[in-house]
Amino acid sequence: MRLIVCLCLFAGLAFAASPSYAKTYSKDYFGETVIHRAVFEDTLVHLARSNGLGFVEMRAANPRLDPWIPGAGVKVVLPNKHILPDAPRTGIVINLPDQRLYYFPPNGGTPLSYSIGVGREGLNTPLGQTTVNRKIHGPTWTPTPRMRKEKPELPMSIKPFAPDNPMGTHALYLGFPQIAIHGTDKPYGIGRRVSSGCIRMYPEGIVDLYPRIPVGTKVTVVDQPVKVGWVDDKMYVEVAPTQDQSFAIEENGVLTDYVITTADMKRITEKAGQHASLIDWESVREAVKEHTGYPVPVLDLKRQPGQRVKDDLKYLLQEAGASHEDVKLPAPEDKTQKKAQAEAPAKKETAQTIDAEPMTREVTPASSSAAPRTRVHNFNVNN
Repeated sequence: MRLIVCLCLFAGLAFAASPSYAKTYSKDYFGETVIHRAVFEDTLVHLARSNGLGFVEMRAANPRLDPWIPGAGVKVVLPNKHILPDAPRTGIVINLPDQRLYYFPPNGGTPLSYSIGVGREGLNTPLGQTTVNRKIHGPTWTPTPRMRKEKPELPMSIKPFAPDNPMGTHALYLGFPQIAIHGTDKPYGIGRRVSSGCIRMYPEGIVDLYPRIPVGTKVTVVDQPVKVGWVDDKMYVEVAPTQDQSFAIEENGVLTDYVITTADMKRITEKAGQHASLIDWESVREAVKEHTGYPVPVLDLKRQPGQRVKDDLKYLLQEAGASHEDVKLPAPEDKTQKKAQAEAPAKKETAQTIDAEPMTREVTPASSSAAPRTRVHNFNVNN
């Protein structure tokens, strides 16, 4: 009898500890899109870094703005809401087109996302699955034979923590040959295809990620410019510039050609499932053409076939024109709060609020310590 009890306990513990039964993040999205009112000192480069974004994704989201002088009072989209790539939600997932690294905590909590720089043309970051083989705090940078052939004047090596060390302060070495996730001495190259194949991160980004990643962590690298996912009753697509298109985005901010592949259409249709007949394919085509890098609704279960799907972000961009405040598009509201909100006294609409006013919080534009403080309004965009 004791033997049977012990075996049952052992089997139960093994069952509970099995990786196949670990918690995973269940939603298709995370984060929130912000519409920021620029101050005179703002540039897209500095707004990108202060908000954990990269240059190309800022340029794609704001194609009509001068990246160096957007102008005081203009509306700048900060695309921090993301559809997750179609990949295993464990460890690290890297999507090359949107130039982002996604870390999935083992407890199934909300993923963390970091802007990255990836391999340039001819030195592409490899695709596939690997693991973190080793970690180094204070890596030494040693030029490869290819680098030395291109630039014979390079030093034999650069010591750890030197200000000009291209590896930065921390490195996670992968199973791919000569590929690592590391910091950088040139942070304004993040969000661009400028590396020799490694995955570069902002100095503050690698410092945050490094202690979270044990040796052996699974790493999946994918190439998915078109992502699709559900947010409550709406299905969204998020289209980023392809790796080849990223160069044109850097130069001009816009593309003159675009295409949606058969594989993309199949992925969108499969995600819609039994509701595929409700897909607004005109909105899909617009999303692919504009490649803004933030989610765009293309299916609404509350609308009839043939009806266009309302794009909440475009609506709020128009409505925010009379306001000098930041407008935030958050994750869907907690439906358990609806009863309490319904019983609360109605708030009077003002020129500073769109719809009813839920929570507000104070923020200061990161680019200017002297800039006036502004309010951020949270809105439910999924009703």
